[in-house]
Amino acid sequence: MTEPFRTNLLGPEPTYLPEETDVLARLDAGDEAVDLAAKFPSSSLVWAILADEAYAEGRTVESYAFARVGYHRGLDSLRRAGWRGAGPIPWEHEPNRGFLRALYALGRAAGAIGEAEEVDRIGKFLTDSDPNAKAAIEGA
Repeated sequence: MTEPFRTNLLGPEPTYLPEETDVLARLDAGDEAVDLAAKFPSSSLVWAILADEAYAEGRTVESYAFARVGYHRGLDSLRRAGWRGAGPIPWEHEPNRGFLRALYALGRAAGAIGEAEEVDRIGKFLTDSDPNAKAAIEGA
C-alpha cells in the first residue's frame, strides 16, 4: 500500500472485519464452500469462493448471484464493524479479503453479462476500498 493510503488523516479510519476462525478451520479441513454457505451464510469468503468456482466453470449468472450475496453479506459485516459507507477496507487485513474477493467477483460477473454501470461502480468501490486489492486478487 502507498503511504498516503495508510495515513489519510482527513478520511475515515480503515475498517477491519473480525476473523472467521470457524470458516477458515472448516475450509482447511476440506469442507466444500457449498456446504459452508448453509452453515455460515454471513461469510463473504464462502460466497466469494462459490462465485469463483461458478465463474471458472462458465456458470456466469450463478457466479453473479453468489458474488452479489457475498457483497451484501459483507456490507452487513462492514457496518457492524463501524464502516459508514466510505473509507479503506485494507486487503492486508486477511478477514477483509472475503468481502473484497466478493466485490471483485461481482464486478467480473457483471462485466461478463454486460452490466457496464455495475462494472464501473464496483471497480471504483474496489479501488476506493484498497488500491492494491485488484492486483492482489488477480495475482492469487
